[in-house]
Amino acid sequence: MSQMPQQAAPATCPSCAEPVEPDDLFCGACGHDLSVLPAPPQDHSTPAMTGPRDSGVPAPRAGVEWPAPEPPGSDSPKTHLPTDLPGTDSGGHPLHPGTPGAPAGAPASGVRLDRPTEPEEYPLQAPDPRAAGETPAPEQRPEEHAQPATTCVACRAGRVDSDGYCENCGHAQPRERDHMERESGPVAAVSDRGLRHHRNEDSFALGHTALPDGGPATLAVVCDGVSSATRPDEASAAAARAAGDVLLAALPRGTHPQAAMHEAIVAAAQAVNALAGEPDAAREHDPHQNAPACTLVSAVVAAGLLVVGWVGDSRAYWVPDDRDAPPARLTEDDSWAAQMVAAGLMSEAEAYADERAHAITGWLGADAYELDPHTASFKPDRPGVVVVCTDGLWNYAETAREMAETIPADAAARPLHSARVLVGHALDGGGHDNVTVAVLPFPAPPQGAGSA
Repeated sequence: MSQMPQQAAPATCPSCAEPVEPDDLFCGACGHDLSVLPAPPQDHSTPAMTGPRDSGVPAPRAGVEWPAPEPPGSDSPKTHLPTDLPGTDSGGHPLHPGTPGAPAGAPASGVRLDRPTEPEEYPLQAPDPRAAGETPAPEQRPEEHAQPATTCVACRAGRVDSDGYCENCGHAQPRERDHMERESGPVAAVSDRGLRHHRNEDSFALGHTALPDGGPATLAVVCDGVSSATRPDEASAAAARAAGDVLLAALPRGTHPQAAMHEAIVAAAQAVNALAGEPDAAREHDPHQNAPACTLVSAVVAAGLLVVGWVGDSRAYWVPDDRDAPPARLTEDDSWAAQMVAAGLMSEAEAYADERAHAITGWLGADAYELDPHTASFKPDRPGVVVVCTDGLWNYAETAREMAETIPADAAARPLHSARVLVGHALDGGGHDNVTVAVLPFPAPPQGAGSA
């Protein structure tokens, strides 16, 4: 879960929150022993830092010629590596092999630290997807809220009022966004609050439609709210909804999926920017407030193509049905660690072991210096699935091989079940962050189009 910069706050008593001086041994208000240090937080989600961007976002190209399938009888199956992506950045240039859309070693001009001041545990946890049955949840947009239950889930006796609290014991009831499941045609997604956060700041959108020639197209959009920003849950919901709506409108018109993906990311950014309508005068009274922000990753499967688009550190993975074939990570993080690796300054293991590893260098929000959407197209030569997820999942299955080992072998046939398994894997690993994952099956190519 991403976070925005916050000004350093004065030291406070961990017991009563009264200000204390650095050399105080006891709190003057409550007498708390200040020499006893609290345990460090376990949640190391996504911090962020900013860097210069290329200015200008060109209008999506209309009438793009779609790539032809692999020639019949091809003896060289394509290996899916991020360095082989034939995608372009927002300036129309090929993606850099290390950090797409940004020059290697680009200087950074600010760091966003992610250390949320939240309690380690909450009394009511979100429903556990590992115990869920196979009956899918009713179709509804992720941002829609369910009506509160009439009986408290904590005391099992009190009535729940319209605000979502028990009139008997006062417990807040689980919110609809604490745990969401949805299917749309062949694609499915699950989002969970996790075990440490008080709310779910992730969101997603799914859809399936038909191309002008009648062929199917499926899509998934996954967004992770920047948790130290204002209203991160609203930012992720607005971005997911806007991107999904654009894709569902553009694909039936015959827009090339990669151009449609670019349009969708731009629309998502505009939707998040629109949330930052607070007057400047109001911010002067509360400097800790900042613009809503989120990351985004999306995938479209249509006409033998797999197109991905992203801004931030949410990821997409390719997992072939044939597990002897190599899986691949299809996105490169907009992050400090990725920049260090791309510049040759650190190994991947060293960079991701650093406390600055998850500092993001790209996001959607009014305070982002420049919008730099990344898009890339693939033509897989075999069936498989695309895993689209937030860092709440990939922190527990970071490499493509680990993701392939975690997702069930029948993921293409049971995407909802597979998404539940992946969310359960993150919860078993500690559930330190919100976790959202979508699973999109990629169909077998036409006969003769390549190795099956």
